[in-house]
Amino acid sequence: MNASNNRDAQMTSARGSQRAGKATGAGWLGQALAALAIGVLTGCASTSFPPAPAAVANDDYSYIIGAGDNLNIQVWRNPELSMSVPVRPDGKIAAPLVDEMVVQGKTSVQVAREVEKQLGKYVRDPVVTVIVTSFIGPYSEQIRVVGEAAKPQFLPYKQKMTVLDVMIAVGGLTDFASGNSATILRTAEGNKQYSVRLKDLIKRGDVSANVEMRPGDILIIPQSLF
Repeated sequence: MNASNNRDAQMTSARGSQRAGKATGAGWLGQALAALAIGVLTGCASTSFPPAPAAVANDDYSYIIGAGDNLNIQVWRNPELSMSVPVRPDGKIAAPLVDEMVVQGKTSVQVAREVEKQLGKYVRDPVVTVIVTSFIGPYSEQIRVVGEAAKPQFLPYKQKMTVLDVMIAVGGLTDFASGNSATILRTAEGNKQYSVRLKDLIKRGDVSANVEMRPGDILIIPQSLF
């Protein structure tokens, strides 16, 4: 009789623990969802990120070749070795006497020196010039625009490119954009985030809101909830 009572007590206790665990889990989930909602509303109301600097130091920037670029390889006094080649999705090119050379992530000057090295096995003192004729660049250098832009997309970075240039390229803001809550995620600075005032810049013509971009920047434009 006592053993039966003990078993009943243990089962009742276990069921109570399960109900308490479920209640605790539900409470934690509710708190998490509430915190998420508060974070979203707070983010829409204002941003806690510092304003993006108006100018960035990129004077020593050199274009980096990426998949999809087109290279014009000129070999002096050897026109039969000169040609235009695309950079394949794997970041490599193939040209006369040059097999499977990786060019992605390099400058045109670096590629020219490597082509000279390979051609030197067959041609005496080759002089090579590499010209990039179409520009996409590696993913790490591209400017990405996500969120409430008219045409979210990636853009090849250009020297002295500004956020106004980027917004012109993507067609401006949508009707639902919270332009002054936009941010720039700067991968070159360890994913540091900066605030930008796109509404002031585009809708009100406030040129003081225009800032320079850096290679790899991600422009995030949230949706307004109001």
